[in-house]
Amino acid sequence: MALKPEVSLPVALATGTVVYTIYNQGLPGRADVSVGQPGDETIEQVRKQNAWMAAAVVGGVSLIAKDPTVFIVGGTMVVALDWLTRYANFRNPLTGRVDLNPFTVESPADQGAQPAAGEQTYGDLQVVS
Repeated sequence: MALKPEVSLPVALATGTVVYTIYNQGLPGRADVSVGQPGDETIEQVRKQNAWMAAAVVGGVSLIAKDPTVFIVGGTMVVALDWLTRYANFRNPLTGRVDLNPFTVESPADQGAQPAAGEQTYGDLQVVS
């Protein structure tokens, strides 16, 4: 037995607000996440915890309400906020591109490139003199 339409939408919006609050309180802001190290392990672990907690809240409320609107709105919020957090975490702040494997760093020496005259390399850093 689904909720009445005049009750269904406010309950769905309240569930979406709870999901937003879980992500808002559990993680730093997306701006802070996106300027950090790409693929930060701590952010990734907390993101997963928030996703499971929000999904549990959405599932619980939609089962109690027995209404698909609650599940659709809440589930959409979980997916959207999780995707935005993943994007911010794996976006390289220097290049602006998404780095799917941020832990694999190739230095110019690994790529077979030799430093030009007057340049020295120290690990991943290239110094021009």
